[in-house]
Amino acid sequence: MPITRIEDINVKGRRLLIRADLNAPVNNGKVTDATRITRFAEGLKPLLAKGARAIVLSHFGRPKGKRVPEMSLAPIAPALSAALGQYVEFVNDCIGDAAVNAAAQLNDGQAMLCENLRFHAGETANDPGFARELAQLGDIYVNDAFSASHRAHASTSAITGLLPACSGPLLDQEIKALTSALETPKHPAVALVGGAKVSSKIAVLKNLVNKLDAIIIGGGMANTFMFAEGQPIGKSLCERDQVETVHEIRSLARAANCELVLPVDIVYAFEFAENVENHVAEIDGCPPDGMILDAGPKSITRFNEVLAGAETILWNGPLGAFEIRPFGKATKRVAEKAAELTRSGQVISVAGGGDTVAALNMAGVAGDFTYVSGAGGAFLEWLEGKELPGLAALNRAKAA
Repeated sequence: MPITRIEDINVKGRRLLIRADLNAPVNNGKVTDATRITRFAEGLKPLLAKGARAIVLSHFGRPKGKRVPEMSLAPIAPALSAALGQYVEFVNDCIGDAAVNAAAQLNDGQAMLCENLRFHAGETANDPGFARELAQLGDIYVNDAFSASHRAHASTSAITGLLPACSGPLLDQEIKALTSALETPKHPAVALVGGAKVSSKIAVLKNLVNKLDAIIIGGGMANTFMFAEGQPIGKSLCERDQVETVHEIRSLARAANCELVLPVDIVYAFEFAENVENHVAEIDGCPPDGMILDAGPKSITRFNEVLAGAETILWNGPLGAFEIRPFGKATKRVAEKAAELTRSGQVISVAGGGDTVAALNMAGVAGDFTYVSGAGGAFLEWLEGKELPGLAALNRAKAA
């Protein structure tokens, strides 16, 4: 069954209990990066303009069921007020009389932000009793937190059995973007999968080889693939116990007619440090005491040729040690190519994962991609083909 969308509901005068992810970085009591807050606010503004009354719920950090002052959502309220262009009241709890009364006193078009859900152990325990207390705040439950939907928590799962439930604008965007890139991609469809470890992406690779036409493998993962092929990798990051996994993934790719694209040359150094002396070598040229830290110029050309033939690009994980200069060159050049192809209208490009977003920001092209997901674990589980508990709960819920 399709999930009900909040945009399809008459929200005037209705109290919307909205699960958001406002887990933004805070330093000295001030938000230092309001990207998540701004994106959420853009979807909330039209609902408030239609007369909705918004009660916003979010987590912040991992306080483990206790009140931790440093993990209060209080600093988020001014940032959300600024993003919405109107005052947002902060309530010092998410359950109890103070929260219930504040929600009851909202007028059409007003919003309030409740204190950290995870100050209560019942949130992460998916406790029905805690969910019942949350449900007292609203008339309709709205899940607008894809990044929290891979957890069966009270505010993403149990709550959906207590109120009419629907998806929010951000969640809709995320589902549409990921579906277009993975479930119904335009072919040829190419993924870039990077990062440190093959072991953390086994399920991702096994799922992707059956859905896409090519997968570019970079980062420390590529070292493990090269090691499995007998190439010298020196002291490079490598999972030597994953050789059989590499062979299995190669076998699955062959069976599915999915091309695995590995680096054809390398950039190595003798220490992992900023602006250290580095060397370009052929794929078999890493010395015994060298560390492979990036893909070489021939690899960049090869990767960009693969992208040039694509109509869908899906990206998760950097192609080298991008956080240390000068080992972000492959990531930057390939990201620039993907952005160029997106701007020209040739491809749909979807990227996600914390390191990926940081890498695209480093390259200055995050704004050029069709969609960049701020979700970490949820994005990875989607790539693995898993059903996300928060979305499954919405599917089961009574329509709003």
